[in-house]
Amino acid sequence: QVQLVESGGGLVQAGGSLTLSCAASGSIFGFIAWYRQAPGKQRELVASITSGGSTNLANTVKGRFTVSRDNAKNTVNLQMNSLKPEDTAVYYCYGLSSKMNYYWGQGTQVTVSS
Repeated sequence: QVQLVESGGGLVQAGGSLTLSCAASGSIFGFIAWYRQAPGKQRELVASITSGGSTNLANTVKGRFTVSRDNAKNTVNLQMNSLKPEDTAVYYCYGLSSKMNYYWGQGTQVTVSS
């Protein structure tokens, strides 16, 4: 079964840090991205990473978030530092499998208190 499973969400105070992980199984994933969706807002792209390690970050998180991958473990991590209340959202992993199919994870909640 091909799937993406996120972990690492939780409640943190403003200024704190969290690391989200996206574990892929059932396929090798090339392109993987992190999206987030806050209540009442559209889902937005936060970060992405290619199979070769090229990364892209949204302007709102540049300088605070980093994305990395461990190809041996088929995982992608999103390191989030200096968190702000506006980072509160459900964070989703989104990936392109080796058979060129896209998959979404189930999401993990991140809540940043002020």
